[in-house]
Amino acid sequence: MTTKQHNIMLVDGMALLFRGYFATAFRGNFMKTKSGMPTNGVYQFMRYFLDAANKFAPSHVICCWDMGSKTFRTDIYDGYKANRSEPPEELIPQFDLVKEVVEAFNIPNIGLENFEADDCMGTLARQYAKDHDVLIVTGDQDILQLVDDGIRVAIMRKGIGNYKVFEKETFEEQKGIRPGQIVDLKGLMGDTSDNYPGVKGIGEKTALKLIQEYESIDRILENMDRLPKGVQKKIRENQEMLHLSRKLAEIKCDISVGCTLDNALWQYDKAIVEGKFADLEFGNLVKQIY
Repeated sequence: MTTKQHNIMLVDGMALLFRGYFATAFRGNFMKTKSGMPTNGVYQFMRYFLDAANKFAPSHVICCWDMGSKTFRTDIYDGYKANRSEPPEELIPQFDLVKEVVEAFNIPNIGLENFEADDCMGTLARQYAKDHDVLIVTGDQDILQLVDDGIRVAIMRKGIGNYKVFEKETFEEQKGIRPGQIVDLKGLMGDTSDNYPGVKGIGEKTALKLIQEYESIDRILENMDRLPKGVQKKIRENQEMLHLSRKLAEIKCDISVGCTLDNALWQYDKAIVEGKFADLEFGNLVKQIY
């Protein structure tokens, strides 16, 4: 068995920023600098980020971002994420600010117009996993489809420092299906948070049972006659949406992003980070950098 050279951490920037913003905003704690710039999302993002870096001890770090709400998924389905409201006013200036703080750590910010951060992470993870160990830090369960040889996913749970780590060897006993089958599962049951329906009337329980029995949507369609009549009817009536939902659920792992690992080395100039934290009045975060 060959030893992997590096331990690369891919960070789902949007997941950490939104989580950080709402974790503090619901208490009315917006944190503002003397000049009036809201910083609560960025501050909490940094707390999550520094905790993950400390816990997982990466050799390289890359942060991935969505580049706006319009993507190839909204092109193929108008309703995709249409249930999401506009970001809160206090969060909007923090989108650029958080990237500046990431840059202060000498970490690359990666994103590509028309694609989501998930697609960037999927593409980079597949590129790097050939020779290295990859860990993706996120709060988003969709990313679990990427778990594979050399790719682990750490799902953030409530609080700081609390993760559930998924890896290929133990995935099936944890989730009941293989990582790659998540796409088919979502094709059947849809995803309320991303606002696509899957097959109307088929929920998670039925979808899971079908995937466990038949392995994939293709195999389910080949064995339609063996399915309960009610399920057959639902699938026949929603076949177009079934295929579309599957397409929306699938993370693309072949988009044109890349990052040379020399640019992603986890080492930074403490003075630059301290200067940035001082600008943002993050005094008590300074002791977390070493």
